[in-house]
Amino acid sequence: MREGRPRPNPTVVVDENAEPVDRLRLMSAWSVAALALIASGAVLFIMRDLFLPIMTAFVVGVMLSPVAKALEERGVPRVASAALIVLITALMIILTVALIAAPIADLADKLPNIGAKLQTFEAPFAFWRRIEASIGIEPGAAHLSLPEPSIAWVPTTIGYISPPLTGFLYFLVVLLLFISWWPDFRRQLVMTFASRESRLRVLKILNEVEASLATYLLTVACINVAVGVAAGLIAALTGLPFPIGFGTLAATLNFIPIVGPVAMIVVLAAVGVVTGTTLWSGMLPAALFMLVVFLEGQFITPAIIGRRLEINALAVLLMLMFWTWMWGPMGAFLSSPLLIVGLVLRDHLYPESRS
Repeated sequence: MREGRPRPNPTVVVDENAEPVDRLRLMSAWSVAALALIASGAVLFIMRDLFLPIMTAFVVGVMLSPVAKALEERGVPRVASAALIVLITALMIILTVALIAAPIADLADKLPNIGAKLQTFEAPFAFWRRIEASIGIEPGAAHLSLPEPSIAWVPTTIGYISPPLTGFLYFLVVLLLFISWWPDFRRQLVMTFASRESRLRVLKILNEVEASLATYLLTVACINVAVGVAAGLIAALTGLPFPIGFGTLAATLNFIPIVGPVAMIVVLAAVGVVTGTTLWSGMLPAALFMLVVFLEGQFITPAIIGRRLEINALAVLLMLMFWTWMWGPMGAFLSSPLLIVGLVLRDHLYPESRS
């Protein structure tokens, strides 16, 4: 009988190399995650012409979904409310284009006056030539000539406008379909999860994303309307034509951080130069609007959005830089909404990291 023979006692051998192995596995997991993130970013950058209208439609659709829901509660069918929202969006853009068409036409009519006003710079150029001569630098034989206005840029501009116009039409179609389909998508996404706890968490995430984006849109829209009113007042007080058009353009462009205000400053400078009595008086509207943009961008918007939505200013800046580099001006427009979505996901999936 071997029953009395002592059996070997199995013991768990703790290998002193176990900690390095676990560390290696952790490094491997992080490496795979980093490679997946880089690959995803490369795909988003390469296929930006496809993803940009879709992503914009999704973000704007979630922002406007409370409006569609309110219309639906008042008896308007979901498809009809979606069509109405898309129609109003398109009409607002068409109205903006119509309002700025008159200043652009007036600017084109007065382009020949630019050459005469630019002669103001002849005195600084003559002074610089005298300095060169005094230190022994031989001036060039050719006299410095100022550039003459030209319309050679028109065909190239049309070539640049055509792809964004196609993307805009694509955006409207996707926006219509997304707003119409959003309730069903929410329901299907929630029902994908088996447990009741997971369904409740997903439902809370979707509700908070929707509410946060709607709050962001309302807040930014109010700020931009105030900027538009300021631009209109500046245009009226400095004697620019069509102040309503300039105010509408400023409010619309201000939805695109950094790029939009800079474009508006350039427009005000160009129109001011051709309509003002002198070059320096023509630059006054652009200088005043630059002051408004500085106050709004450095103090008003960060204080309101940061306090109301609890967004870190550094995070906003980094997201703005990244998405502007990734997708251009529309990426800049989407940077803050995408940051809001990311913060909502973090707060619900990792509540312990909430500060």
